[in-house]
Amino acid sequence: MNIFEAIKKAEAILKESGIKSYKIDSEILMSRVIKKNRADIILNSKTELSQKDYNLYENLIIQRSKQKPIAYLTGKKEFWKYEFSVTKDVLIPRPDTEIIVEKTLKLTKNKNKLKVLEIGIGSGCILLSILKERKSFYGTGIDISKKTIEICKINCKNLSLSSRVKLFKTDIDNFRYGKYDLIISNPPYIKKFNLKYLEKEVSFYEPKPALDGGLDGLSELKKVILNSSKLIKRNGKLVLEIAFDQAESVKSILKQNEFYINEIIKDLSKKNRCIISTRK
Repeated sequence: MNIFEAIKKAEAILKESGIKSYKIDSEILMSRVIKKNRADIILNSKTELSQKDYNLYENLIIQRSKQKPIAYLTGKKEFWKYEFSVTKDVLIPRPDTEIIVEKTLKLTKNKNKLKVLEIGIGSGCILLSILKERKSFYGTGIDISKKTIEICKINCKNLSLSSRVKLFKTDIDNFRYGKYDLIISNPPYIKKFNLKYLEKEVSFYEPKPALDGGLDGLSELKKVILNSSKLIKRNGKLVLEIAFDQAESVKSILKQNEFYINEIIKDLSKKNRCIISTRK
């Protein structure tokens, strides 16, 4: 079977399974199998596939038909200007989260040698994207998952940032290392009861600890804010990703912990996504 025929067969399988992006997904997974970009696939569409490559491709298509996210199948995801390695142990970087990077870069436009902490580092996509743009900044990342820390280390190495990043496997309640000019976090903020209503791609495949914000969706946010108040320098900035309906609750928690509210940022869908505050 040649590349064109295999892709057409894959498209039919994914379309039948309700995958809306069946065309592009079929091409992306073929790119992964034959290790060539999508343009090369089009130019070489009549090339015969080896049985080994076809079997691998068929297996990936079957997994995608069960709604396993494409990023977990390829092991990679684009975010900001960079490519990040991802596994099932980390959340898949999302375009809406790029707002945190964009806003942080604006806040730090004329700053030098800032110490930045990310609470719940995941793949590292937020902190590492910022450090790539701010060459004099130093970063620290913490996460409770050893596997997540290992993925982040890979991304640090791939982006040549290992010398400017320190990583710790720890819960924020037990972290007392240093004082920071800027703290960023995209903590779990989905209400436990609502997890089962998420899209299958998320609820079945993405790591639950990175999604579950407790009964009210605020338990992890409260921990982040409380501990940030102790770890951040006076006049330091705290940048948080939040759910669309949490702005008022989070503002109240921030004020209780000696933070001044600067701004609430909306995402690409014009919903509240990010809140910026300053330690008094």
